[in-house]
Amino acid sequence: MKAPITMDTRHIFEDLFVLELANNHWGRLERGLEIVADFSRIVRAHGVKAAIKLQFRDVDNFIHEDYRQNQEIRYVKKTRETRLSREDRAALVEAIRHGGCIPMATPFDEVSVDQCVELGIDIIKIASSDIADRTLIEKIAATHRPAIASTGGASLQDIDDLVEFFARRHIPLAINHCVSLYPTEDHELELNQIDFLKNRYPGHVIGFSTHEHRDWHTSIAIAYAKGARTFERHIDIEADGIAVSPYCSLPRQIDEWFGAYKKVAAMCGAPGTQKRIPPEREIHYLDTLVRGVYARKKLAKGSKLTDGDNIYFAIPLRKGQISCRELMHGEILSRDIEAGMPVMIDDIDSPYSGNRELQAHLSQRGI
Repeated sequence: MKAPITMDTRHIFEDLFVLELANNHWGRLERGLEIVADFSRIVRAHGVKAAIKLQFRDVDNFIHEDYRQNQEIRYVKKTRETRLSREDRAALVEAIRHGGCIPMATPFDEVSVDQCVELGIDIIKIASSDIADRTLIEKIAATHRPAIASTGGASLQDIDDLVEFFARRHIPLAINHCVSLYPTEDHELELNQIDFLKNRYPGHVIGFSTHEHRDWHTSIAIAYAKGARTFERHIDIEADGIAVSPYCSLPRQIDEWFGAYKKVAAMCGAPGTQKRIPPEREIHYLDTLVRGVYARKKLAKGSKLTDGDNIYFAIPLRKGQISCRELMHGEILSRDIEAGMPVMIDDIDSPYSGNRELQAHLSQRGI
Protein backbone atom coordinates (compact mmCIF):
# COMPACT_ATOMS: atom_id res chain seq x y z
CA MET A 1 0.00 0.00 0.00
CA LYS A 2 1.30 3.46 -0.89
CA ALA A 3 1.54 6.57 1.28
CA PRO A 4 2.67 5.37 4.71
CA ILE A 5 2.93 8.10 7.31
CA THR A 6 6.25 9.88 7.11
CA MET A 7 6.75 10.81 10.76
CA ASP A 8 7.36 8.57 13.74
CA THR A 9 3.99 8.58 15.46
CA ARG A 10 3.79 4.91 16.36
CA HIS A 11 4.41 5.70 20.02
CA ILE A 12 0.92 7.20 20.25
CA PHE A 13 -0.70 3.83 19.56
CA GLU A 14 1.95 1.29 20.57
CA ASP A 15 0.72 -1.02 23.35
CA LEU A 16 -2.42 1.05 23.82
CA PHE A 17 -5.55 -0.52 25.28
CA VAL A 18 -8.89 1.04 24.38
CA LEU A 19 -11.68 0.27 26.82
CA GLU A 20 -14.94 1.03 25.04
CA LEU A 21 -17.50 2.38 27.52
CA ALA A 22 -19.96 3.00 24.65
CA ASN A 23 -23.44 3.61 26.08
CA ASN A 24 -23.16 1.30 29.08
CA HIS A 25 -23.60 4.32 31.33
CA TRP A 26 -27.24 4.14 30.11
CA GLY A 27 -27.47 7.89 30.26
CA ARG A 28 -26.64 7.92 33.97
CA LEU A 29 -23.59 9.91 34.97
CA GLU A 30 -23.17 8.07 38.30
CA ARG A 31 -23.10 4.69 36.56
CA GLY A 32 -20.59 5.97 34.03
CA LEU A 33 -18.34 7.33 36.77
CA GLU A 34 -18.47 3.97 38.55
CA ILE A 35 -17.41 2.17 35.37
CA VAL A 36 -14.54 4.62 34.84
CA ALA A 37 -13.38 4.24 38.46
CA ASP A 38 -13.51 0.42 38.43
CA PHE A 39 -11.55 0.04 35.20
CA SER A 40 -9.08 2.80 35.99
CA ARG A 41 -8.05 0.82 39.08
CA ILE A 42 -7.35 -2.24 36.91
CA VAL A 43 -5.31 -0.10 34.50
CA ARG A 44 -3.21 1.37 37.31
CA ALA A 45 -2.69 -2.04 38.92
CA HIS A 46 -1.18 -3.36 35.68
CA GLY A 47 0.67 -0.17 34.77
CA VAL A 48 -0.53 -0.31 31.15
CA LYS A 49 -1.36 2.55 28.78
CA ALA A 50 -5.11 2.67 28.36
CA ALA A 51 -7.80 4.92 26.95
CA ILE A 52 -11.41 4.84 28.07
CA LYS A 53 -13.57 5.62 25.09
CA LEU A 54 -16.97 7.30 25.07
CA GLN A 55 -19.49 7.66 22.25
CA PHE A 56 -20.70 11.12 21.27
CA ARG A 57 -23.90 11.82 19.32
CA ASP A 58 -25.85 15.01 18.76
CA VAL A 59 -29.04 13.05 19.38
CA ASP A 60 -31.57 15.67 18.29
CA ASN A 61 -30.01 15.87 14.84
CA PHE A 62 -28.54 12.38 14.61
CA ILE A 63 -32.04 10.84 14.60
CA HIS A 64 -34.51 12.13 12.06
CA GLU A 65 -37.41 13.93 13.69
CA ASP A 66 -39.95 11.46 12.27
CA TYR A 67 -38.26 8.58 14.12
CA ARG A 68 -37.23 10.07 17.45
CA GLN A 69 -40.10 8.46 19.31
CA ASN A 70 -39.87 5.15 17.47
CA GLN A 71 -39.72 2.23 19.92
CA GLU A 72 -39.28 -0.46 17.27
CA ILE A 73 -35.84 0.48 15.91
CA ARG A 74 -33.41 -0.73 18.58
CA TYR A 75 -30.55 1.61 17.62
CA VAL A 76 -32.83 4.64 17.70
CA LYS A 77 -34.35 3.64 21.02
CA LYS A 78 -30.99 3.01 22.72
CA THR A 79 -29.45 6.20 21.32
CA ARG A 80 -32.30 8.26 22.73
CA GLU A 81 -32.31 6.51 26.10
CA THR A 82 -28.55 6.77 26.66
CA ARG A 83 -28.03 10.43 25.81
CA LEU A 84 -25.81 12.49 28.10
CA SER A 85 -25.55 16.22 28.49
CA ARG A 86 -22.37 18.07 27.61
CA GLU A 87 -21.78 18.60 31.34
CA ASP A 88 -22.08 14.88 31.99
CA ARG A 89 -19.63 14.08 29.21
CA ALA A 90 -17.22 16.66 30.58
CA ALA A 91 -17.46 15.02 34.00
CA LEU A 92 -16.69 11.60 32.51
CA VAL A 93 -13.72 12.97 30.57
CA GLU A 94 -12.33 14.55 33.73
CA ALA A 95 -12.83 11.28 35.65
CA ILE A 96 -10.97 9.37 32.91
CA ARG A 97 -8.02 11.74 33.20
CA HIS A 98 -8.11 11.62 36.99
CA GLY A 99 -8.05 7.81 36.82
CA GLY A 100 -4.80 7.89 34.83
CA CYS A 101 -6.36 6.96 31.49
CA ILE A 102 -6.51 8.71 28.11
CA PRO A 103 -9.84 10.32 27.16
CA MET A 104 -11.00 9.00 23.81
CA ALA A 105 -14.31 9.20 21.94
CA THR A 106 -16.13 8.02 18.85
CA PRO A 107 -18.05 10.96 17.35
CA PHE A 108 -20.90 9.88 15.08
CA ASP A 109 -21.64 13.32 13.66
CA GLU A 110 -19.95 16.64 12.98
CA VAL A 111 -21.30 18.44 16.06
CA SER A 112 -19.85 15.64 18.21
CA VAL A 113 -16.44 16.14 16.59
CA ASP A 114 -16.56 19.76 17.76
CA GLN A 115 -17.37 18.52 21.25
CA CYS A 116 -14.34 16.21 21.14
CA VAL A 117 -12.22 19.30 20.59
CA GLU A 118 -14.00 21.31 23.29
CA LEU A 119 -13.49 18.56 25.87
CA GLY A 120 -9.86 17.94 24.92
CA ILE A 121 -10.31 14.38 23.68
CA ASP A 122 -6.82 13.02 22.92
CA ILE A 123 -7.62 10.33 20.34
CA ILE A 124 -10.62 10.06 18.04
CA LYS A 125 -12.08 6.76 16.91
CA ILE A 126 -13.64 6.22 13.50
CA ALA A 127 -16.31 3.55 13.79
CA SER A 128 -16.51 0.74 11.26
CA SER A 129 -19.87 2.10 10.08
CA ASP A 130 -18.33 5.50 9.29
CA ILE A 131 -15.14 4.49 7.49
CA ALA A 132 -16.58 5.72 4.18
CA ASP A 133 -18.45 8.75 5.58
CA ARG A 134 -16.37 11.37 3.80
CA THR A 135 -18.06 14.36 5.43
CA LEU A 136 -17.49 13.06 8.94
CA ILE A 137 -13.94 11.93 8.16
CA GLU A 138 -13.02 15.36 6.78
CA LYS A 139 -14.35 16.94 9.98
CA ILE A 140 -12.32 14.51 12.13
CA ALA A 141 -9.17 15.13 10.08
CA ALA A 142 -9.61 18.89 10.52
CA THR A 143 -8.97 18.43 14.25
CA HIS A 144 -5.49 17.02 13.48
CA ARG A 145 -5.92 14.64 16.38
CA PRO A 146 -4.58 11.05 16.19
CA ALA A 147 -7.26 8.64 15.04
CA ILE A 148 -7.94 4.92 15.15
CA ALA A 149 -10.18 3.36 12.50
CA SER A 150 -11.92 0.02 12.78
CA THR A 151 -12.25 -1.90 9.53
CA GLY A 152 -15.18 -4.21 10.30
CA GLY A 153 -17.19 -4.81 7.13
CA ALA A 154 -15.27 -2.16 5.14
CA SER A 155 -14.21 -2.71 1.55
CA LEU A 156 -10.52 -2.72 0.71
CA GLN A 157 -11.00 0.43 -1.38
CA ASP A 158 -12.58 2.24 1.57
CA ILE A 159 -9.66 1.34 3.82
CA ASP A 160 -7.09 2.33 1.17
CA ASP A 161 -8.82 5.66 0.67
CA LEU A 162 -8.95 6.37 4.40
CA VAL A 163 -5.28 5.53 4.94
CA GLU A 164 -4.19 7.68 2.03
CA PHE A 165 -6.45 10.54 3.14
CA PHE A 166 -4.82 10.70 6.58
CA ALA A 167 -1.32 10.08 5.23
CA ARG A 168 -1.54 13.06 2.88
CA ARG A 169 -2.46 15.24 5.85
CA HIS A 170 0.26 13.73 8.07
CA ILE A 171 -2.29 12.77 10.72
CA PRO A 172 -1.39 9.71 12.83
CA LEU A 173 -3.73 6.81 12.08
CA ALA A 174 -3.90 3.30 13.50
CA ILE A 175 -5.91 0.62 11.73
CA ASN A 176 -7.85 -1.97 13.71
CA HIS A 177 -8.82 -5.37 12.43
CA CYS A 178 -12.39 -5.77 13.58
CA VAL A 179 -15.29 -8.13 12.98
CA SER A 180 -18.54 -6.26 13.56
CA LEU A 181 -20.52 -9.15 14.99
CA TYR A 182 -21.84 -8.75 18.54
CA PRO A 183 -20.75 -11.09 20.01
CA THR A 184 -18.11 -12.69 17.78
CA GLU A 185 -17.52 -16.42 18.02
CA ASP A 186 -14.01 -17.84 18.00
CA HIS A 187 -14.27 -19.15 14.44
CA GLU A 188 -15.31 -15.68 13.24
CA LEU A 189 -12.30 -13.73 14.55
CA GLU A 190 -10.29 -13.83 11.28
CA LEU A 191 -7.02 -13.02 13.03
CA ASN A 192 -4.99 -13.58 9.86
CA GLN A 193 -6.33 -10.21 8.72
CA ILE A 194 -3.74 -8.67 11.06
CA ASP A 195 -1.05 -10.10 8.76
CA PHE A 196 -2.85 -8.65 5.76
CA LEU A 197 -3.16 -5.16 7.28
CA LYS A 198 0.47 -5.12 8.43
CA ASN A 199 1.69 -6.02 4.95
CA ARG A 200 -0.60 -3.61 3.15
CA TYR A 201 -0.08 -0.60 5.43
CA PRO A 202 3.56 -0.60 6.56
CA GLY A 203 4.44 2.20 8.90
CA HIS A 204 1.00 2.17 10.53
CA VAL A 205 0.19 0.57 13.86
CA ILE A 206 -2.25 -2.27 13.36
CA GLY A 207 -4.69 -3.08 16.13
CA PHE A 208 -7.28 -5.66 17.13
CA SER A 209 -10.78 -4.64 18.19
CA THR A 210 -12.74 -7.62 19.42
CA HIS A 211 -16.30 -8.43 20.42
CA GLU A 212 -15.69 -12.04 21.45
CA HIS A 213 -17.17 -13.39 24.66
CA ARG A 214 -15.56 -16.70 25.57
CA ASP A 215 -11.84 -16.11 26.01
CA TRP A 216 -9.63 -13.34 27.42
CA HIS A 217 -6.28 -15.03 26.77
CA THR A 218 -5.92 -16.75 23.42
CA SER A 219 -6.87 -14.10 20.86
CA ILE A 220 -4.74 -11.35 22.37
CA ALA A 221 -1.77 -13.73 22.44
CA ILE A 222 -2.25 -14.57 18.76
CA ALA A 223 -2.93 -10.93 17.82
CA TYR A 224 0.15 -9.66 19.65
CA ALA A 225 2.36 -12.36 18.12
CA LYS A 226 1.07 -11.37 14.67
CA GLY A 227 2.07 -7.77 15.34
CA ALA A 228 -1.08 -6.03 16.60
CA ARG A 229 -0.11 -3.28 19.04
CA THR A 230 -3.35 -1.61 20.03
CA PHE A 231 -6.25 -3.57 21.47
CA GLU A 232 -9.91 -2.76 22.10
CA ARG A 233 -12.76 -4.34 24.02
CA HIS A 234 -16.13 -3.15 25.26
CA ILE A 235 -16.46 -2.82 29.04
CA ASP A 236 -19.29 -2.89 31.57
CA ILE A 237 -20.03 -3.60 35.24
CA GLU A 238 -22.62 -5.66 37.05
CA ALA A 239 -24.80 -3.01 38.68
CA ASP A 240 -28.28 -1.49 38.74
CA GLY A 241 -29.87 -4.77 37.65
CA ILE A 242 -28.79 -4.14 34.05
CA ALA A 243 -27.82 -7.22 32.07
CA VAL A 244 -24.26 -7.19 30.73
CA SER A 245 -24.07 -7.68 26.99
CA PRO A 246 -22.15 -10.85 26.08
CA TYR A 247 -19.52 -8.92 24.09
CA CYS A 248 -18.66 -6.68 27.06
CA SER A 249 -15.88 -7.43 29.54
CA LEU A 250 -16.15 -7.05 33.30
CA PRO A 251 -13.30 -5.68 35.43
CA ARG A 252 -12.07 -9.16 36.41
CA GLN A 253 -12.00 -10.19 32.75
CA ILE A 254 -10.03 -7.10 31.72
CA ASP A 255 -7.66 -7.96 34.56
CA GLU A 256 -7.14 -11.37 32.92
CA TRP A 257 -6.77 -9.71 29.51
CA PHE A 258 -4.02 -7.39 30.70
CA GLY A 259 -2.26 -10.32 32.36
CA ALA A 260 -2.41 -12.34 29.14
CA TYR A 261 -0.94 -9.38 27.23
CA LYS A 262 1.96 -9.06 29.64
CA LYS A 263 2.70 -12.75 29.40
CA VAL A 264 2.68 -12.87 25.59
CA ALA A 265 4.72 -9.65 25.35
CA ALA A 266 7.36 -11.21 27.60
CA MET A 267 7.29 -14.43 25.57
CA CYS A 268 7.61 -12.62 22.22
CA GLY A 269 10.51 -10.49 23.46
CA ALA A 270 12.37 -8.06 21.22
CA PRO A 271 10.76 -6.57 18.07
CA GLY A 272 10.76 -8.84 15.04
CA THR A 273 12.37 -6.08 12.99
CA GLN A 274 15.82 -6.60 14.46
CA LYS A 275 18.10 -9.37 15.70
CA ARG A 276 17.71 -9.99 19.38
CA ILE A 277 20.65 -9.48 21.73
CA PRO A 278 21.27 -12.73 23.65
CA PRO A 279 21.62 -12.32 27.42
CA GLU A 280 25.00 -13.04 29.00
CA ARG A 281 23.56 -16.13 30.70
CA GLU A 282 22.73 -17.67 27.31
CA ILE A 283 26.11 -16.74 25.83
CA HIS A 284 27.91 -18.23 28.81
CA TYR A 285 25.93 -21.47 28.49
CA LEU A 286 26.69 -21.83 24.78
CA ASP A 287 30.37 -21.04 25.36
CA THR A 288 30.59 -24.10 27.61
CA LEU A 289 29.65 -26.27 24.62
CA VAL A 290 32.28 -24.85 22.26
CA ARG A 291 35.23 -27.12 21.51
CA GLY A 292 38.68 -25.79 22.32
CA VAL A 293 41.91 -26.35 20.36
CA TYR A 294 44.32 -28.84 21.99
CA ALA A 295 47.79 -30.08 20.96
CA ARG A 296 47.65 -33.66 19.68
CA LYS A 297 51.37 -34.10 20.38
CA LYS A 298 54.21 -32.04 21.69
CA LEU A 299 54.53 -29.03 19.40
CA ALA A 300 57.61 -26.89 18.99
CA LYS A 301 57.70 -23.14 18.64
CA GLY A 302 57.23 -22.21 14.97
CA SER A 303 54.91 -25.17 14.25
CA LYS A 304 51.97 -24.51 11.97
CA LEU A 305 48.60 -25.57 13.39
CA THR A 306 46.79 -28.01 11.10
CA ASP A 307 43.51 -29.70 12.04
CA GLY A 308 43.80 -33.49 12.24
CA ASP A 309 47.60 -33.42 12.08
CA ASN A 310 48.93 -31.78 15.22
CA ILE A 311 45.79 -30.44 16.92
CA TYR A 312 42.30 -31.65 17.81
CA PHE A 313 39.09 -30.16 19.23
CA ALA A 314 37.52 -31.08 22.57
CA ILE A 315 35.57 -29.70 25.51
CA PRO A 316 35.89 -28.11 27.95
CA LEU A 317 36.98 -24.76 26.60
CA ARG A 318 39.47 -23.01 28.90
CA LYS A 319 39.67 -19.30 29.61
CA GLY A 320 42.01 -17.68 27.08
CA GLN A 321 41.99 -20.74 24.81
CA ILE A 322 41.25 -20.45 21.09
CA SER A 323 38.32 -22.54 19.88
CA CYS A 324 37.06 -24.06 16.65
CA ARG A 325 35.44 -20.68 16.01
CA GLU A 326 38.71 -18.76 15.85
CA LEU A 327 41.04 -21.34 14.28
CA MET A 328 42.00 -20.25 10.78
CA HIS A 329 44.43 -23.18 10.14
CA GLY A 330 48.02 -22.26 9.59
CA GLU A 331 48.58 -20.22 12.76
CA ILE A 332 52.23 -20.31 13.91
CA LEU A 333 53.05 -21.21 17.51
CA SER A 334 55.04 -18.60 19.39
CA ARG A 335 56.16 -21.11 22.07
CA ASP A 336 56.42 -24.86 22.74
CA ILE A 337 53.23 -26.69 23.84
CA GLU A 338 53.06 -30.10 25.50
CA ALA A 339 50.77 -32.84 24.16
CA GLY A 340 47.15 -32.54 25.39
CA MET A 341 47.56 -28.92 26.46
CA PRO A 342 45.21 -26.14 25.30
CA VAL A 343 46.37 -23.69 22.65
CA MET A 344 45.94 -20.21 24.11
CA ILE A 345 45.52 -16.92 22.28
CA ASP A 346 48.95 -15.88 23.60
CA ASP A 347 50.53 -19.03 22.13
CA ILE A 348 50.03 -18.15 18.48
CA ASP A 349 51.13 -15.59 15.95
CA SER A 350 48.05 -14.62 13.91
CA PRO A 351 46.19 -11.51 12.71
CA TYR A 352 43.86 -11.63 15.73
CA SER A 353 46.39 -12.52 18.43
CA GLY A 354 46.97 -8.81 18.97
CA ASN A 355 43.29 -7.93 18.98
CA ARG A 356 42.71 -6.62 22.49
CA GLU A 357 38.92 -6.87 22.27
CA LEU A 358 39.13 -10.51 21.22
CA GLN A 359 41.75 -11.26 23.88
CA ALA A 360 39.49 -9.75 26.53
CA HIS A 361 36.57 -11.84 25.29
CA LEU A 362 38.57 -15.09 25.26
CA SER A 363 39.96 -14.39 28.72
CA GLN A 364 36.41 -14.42 30.12
CA ARG A 365 35.10 -17.33 28.04
CA GLY A 366 35.18 -20.93 29.17
CA ILE A 367 36.10 -22.47 32.49
